[in-house]
Amino acid sequence: MNTSPATDFAQRLLEESGLTSSHEPIDVVLVSVLLEKHYRLNGRLGRLATEKDDTFRLRTETSDYLVKVSPPGEPEAVVALQTAAMRFLESTAPQLPVQRVKLTADGHDSAAIRLSDGRTRILRVFDFVAGPVLAQTSPDAEQLAKAGAMLGRVDVALKEFRHPADGRGLVWDIRHFHQLTSLVQYTPNPEHRRLAQEVFSKFDEAVVPRVSELETQVIHGDFSPYNVVVDPKSDDHFVTGVIDFGDTVRSAVIFDPAVPMANLLGRTPDHPWQEACALVAGYQRERPVKDSELPLLPVAALARLTLRALLANWRAERVPERREYLLAHAKDDWTNVERALAVSLSDVIAQLRNSLQGHA
Repeated sequence: MNTSPATDFAQRLLEESGLTSSHEPIDVVLVSVLLEKHYRLNGRLGRLATEKDDTFRLRTETSDYLVKVSPPGEPEAVVALQTAAMRFLESTAPQLPVQRVKLTADGHDSAAIRLSDGRTRILRVFDFVAGPVLAQTSPDAEQLAKAGAMLGRVDVALKEFRHPADGRGLVWDIRHFHQLTSLVQYTPNPEHRRLAQEVFSKFDEAVVPRVSELETQVIHGDFSPYNVVVDPKSDDHFVTGVIDFGDTVRSAVIFDPAVPMANLLGRTPDHPWQEACALVAGYQRERPVKDSELPLLPVAALARLTLRALLANWRAERVPERREYLLAHAKDDWTNVERALAVSLSDVIAQLRNSLQGHA
């Protein structure tokens, strides 16, 4: 069957992102054995739901750890990129509450697991950051601003970071959004398909002509409310942990705040952009967005939210064992896309500018 260049590109990007390979979950007993062998750690191991890797919480007598085993389809160089970014931040910006990587007993960042089919998976252990994630709280505007400010500090700290794999192909990288129109066919609802086409149209008009001139660097890539650990009772240290560098990539800097913006769209139905604007106001304090790039932020946020909804439908069909996790994370996405689109972009941009001025 002949396919279009766009479909071929989307397929390659999905493969490079490790989303096309399915696998049986790794045996928890095997992980326990490997933790003892490589880390001299033992305790109670509990599996956690995640997008594509195998993730566990390890409870020992003295500490808790987060244990990750990379997916079979994820290149070792990409895993090394993620770890290197965390190590870079630990050494150059130790004041940032970035999750720490634990060394193996022989002083390495990870341990390789050789599979019977010749593939390799990477075992890593991190400090466990206790506390609720932002998604589990009801943050006010100032708390959202503090979360945005933390992302701004992370981006400032990552500016000089480089790695051989940072130019990886990643389907979550918003710069590729306009090349993923073939995903629409996996969305069964006609109204949802219409919303997706509207967002693609706005992205083609506003962002695509400007992509090549946007300021780029390595970014976190997934600063979603599920990857920000917080202490709602603390005024001074609201954000207590920045976790999950799985989508680290070199891309346009403004695409980094677009990710949490996307997750905040529509949560206040009468003012669907209110929370997103509050977060960007905090980001602006630490890492100012160029005035010329600011109008692209709302479109990038819409693109990210639409992409998540499209990928949730696509992956739920292909990976039924993760269907519940995928659809739960994206259950309100189309509703929130519709709410956000109900506000004209000119009004959103004006709202953004007013929010930035109020926090200047």
